[in-house]
Amino acid sequence: MGEFLGAATGFPTVVFSSALVVVLVFWLLVALGAAGADSFDSDVDFDAAGLGGVPVTVTVSLTVVTAWFTSLTGSVSIGRAGLSGLTHAVAHIALPLLSLLVAWWVARGLVRPLAKLFPDEPGPSRQDFIGSICTIRTGWVNAEFGQAEVEARDGAVAVVQVRQDPRAGEPALSAGSSALLYAYDDTGEFFWAAPYQAALDPGPRADHG
Repeated sequence: MGEFLGAATGFPTVVFSSALVVVLVFWLLVALGAAGADSFDSDVDFDAAGLGGVPVTVTVSLTVVTAWFTSLTGSVSIGRAGLSGLTHAVAHIALPLLSLLVAWWVARGLVRPLAKLFPDEPGPSRQDFIGSICTIRTGWVNAEFGQAEVEARDGAVAVVQVRQDPRAGEPALSAGSSALLYAYDDTGEFFWAAPYQAALDPGPRADHG
């Protein structure tokens, strides 16, 4: 156990260990509803590297986990081989590069079948969701953060960014709350949401989520 712990906290594996901690914390936040699994999809494109077709967070997580495991295994193997001097230094310099190469190869192989679970088809217009009822999926919603699930007319469920105006003096939205999407902000690319009360609904809506 001590051998693996030392390898995980020593160079070069410690670099991947730090990245692994970030990945684990991120998915913990996703599980708690404090972050969305596709939070960074609009900013990064891995298609050129053959890693597109799935959320960026999935690609990065697969790469980091594989690189960490490869580097850890390699560090332990180098230690057990009893290498020293220049040979030892070269092995430690080459290991992170080899780990990244293996991680890319493994992630590329896993992304292809996973891409079938994320069809690249245009979703409904965001304007279509105005007037719909959504379910809050993050732990809280304020003027700067929040996500919710809303059902489109065709039955598809989408995850959208939502915000709540603190000046309205409304009850705070939290995970599981029902909210009305009453406006869309084109600049910020989010919906303004307000607490929904079924008793005040004048009638059934075809697009309620």
